[in-house]
Amino acid sequence: MNAYETFETRLGRFTVVVNGSGAVEAAAFGELDDIRHLVGIGEISADDSRTAEARRQVEDYFAGIRRDFDLPLAEPATEFQRRYRAEMASLRYGVTTTYGDLARRLGSSARAAGRANATNPLCIIVPCHRVIGADGSLTGYAYGVDIKRRLLEHEGAMMATAVK
Repeated sequence: MNAYETFETRLGRFTVVVNGSGAVEAAAFGELDDIRHLVGIGEISADDSRTAEARRQVEDYFAGIRRDFDLPLAEPATEFQRRYRAEMASLRYGVTTTYGDLARRLGSSARAAGRANATNPLCIIVPCHRVIGADGSLTGYAYGVDIKRRLLEHEGAMMATAVK
């Protein structure tokens, strides 16, 4: 059975969900009902002991003492999602890339890269907020452009395109 915990961050309520093996299934701004679509309809119970490490690492990120996450993550469903997650994990703290650059690295269209970004169930942990428009605009973000901007400011991002 999955377990969840919702807690306060400096940018609002944040929920983490872990599966029966302890791997993080979802991490996102909002309450459980707001992110349930990320984990399906299975049974989920509140259990802050099973989510403690994920919560600690998210809190450390917001405290400015963590730049990378070291958590077991639930396996993505598709090969494309695995490649997407690997590319996102390679983005350094405080560095942005564009949807077009991400698409080129994935060997896909910008639309496919954008869709993968928009459906990322592991907000902050898999740093989809570091992907911006080719013109430097923040473009859309599932939790609002203001939160995206504040995450990038928190990381000291220069809004410059990453070079790989």
